[in-house]
Amino acid sequence: MNRPQLILAPGKEKSLMRRHPWLFSGAVRKVVGNPQDGDIVNIFDSERQWLAAAHYQPESIIAKVLSFDTPDVDPEQNKDFWKQRLASAVAYRQRLGFFDADKLRHTNVFRMVNGEGDFLPGLIADYYNGVLVLQAHSTGMHRAFPLFVELFAELLDGVLPLKSVFDKSSATLPDATEVSDAYVWGDKPEEWEICESDNRLLINFYEGQKTGFFVDQRENRSLVGNLSKGRNVLNCFGYTGGFSLAALRGGASYVETVDISKKAIELCNRNVSLNFENAPHSGVVADVLKYMGEIEKSKFDVIILDPPAFAKNHRSLQQGLKGYRSINQKAMECIRPGGLLFTFSCSQAVSRDDFQTMAFTAAANAHKHVRIVRQLPHALDHPVSIYHPEGEYLKGLLLEVEN
Repeated sequence: MNRPQLILAPGKEKSLMRRHPWLFSGAVRKVVGNPQDGDIVNIFDSERQWLAAAHYQPESIIAKVLSFDTPDVDPEQNKDFWKQRLASAVAYRQRLGFFDADKLRHTNVFRMVNGEGDFLPGLIADYYNGVLVLQAHSTGMHRAFPLFVELFAELLDGVLPLKSVFDKSSATLPDATEVSDAYVWGDKPEEWEICESDNRLLINFYEGQKTGFFVDQRENRSLVGNLSKGRNVLNCFGYTGGFSLAALRGGASYVETVDISKKAIELCNRNVSLNFENAPHSGVVADVLKYMGEIEKSKFDVIILDPPAFAKNHRSLQQGLKGYRSINQKAMECIRPGGLLFTFSCSQAVSRDDFQTMAFTAAANAHKHVRIVRQLPHALDHPVSIYHPEGEYLKGLLLEVEN
């Protein structure tokens, strides 16, 4: 097989021997051939023993491993390899009940493929009530989208409705100058409606963040709903109102959604109107940190902090933790005594220990007694490979804050 090769320096094969799917450029002693971004390469140790086949990318993470067992992973040559991987991801969701007709009447959005957690590094696929949204985090995966569309149509036929496939990779590819978010198969609706825990939401795949919605927070939204009855709820960085709808469905006395994006708040208000008449809800366009410094103390019994990633990488970790600490301290200072704080970080660079230490420091600075009620991970349809702990990107804590 005439394929470019990455030859490792002595002793640098250890992470691959532990089946970690990422190879960093510092481990490579020699590149044989002239691989381009997205090409499949073979990886060899310093003794020229084959270790893995991977997608090449000219970055710090120089390769993402597709197989430790066979070099025969070219999508044009071996469709069965890819079909088997996708079928495994689909079967996992089926076993968890996401395809059940009764469940789909209440919740029809979930993650179908979760990158490394489904042994498909660089590929995300989210299902939205008949629309499958594909997102590539590597050029190699993006090249294979035509095959993925064909295989998903085959795997879901007669099992789950599939009306459209949308490519939302413009923001996630290293060099996506020639990639535009667009439908690549089926119908092309401008806006789409989904249902999560009986709440109806409008999704704009062109303008929405991530794949259009924060699918990973489904179970945490459900918990917010269960704990909101009779309480005043402040949803910070509220985006299009997923947590707010859960709180209203759970019987909250009043819900306020704050986001700096006017478009997000407009869509949030539409989502609220789609589900409730005369809901006790207010959407506010504002900077969250500044806004929390101005609100009346003890007005809210529940505060939700679900900000964008403050630490995009390890270089910005300390600055990111400082940002998390500031907003959490503000929330602890203004929440009603005995109130519940749902706080999250979606930064992969922030570890669970980092996040808990941040919460500890915020509590100490706020001079509050704080209990950890529960750790809040991402949902069941976001599995993490045991070989790739970095896949546990979402960290969350449910805290009770007393005086």
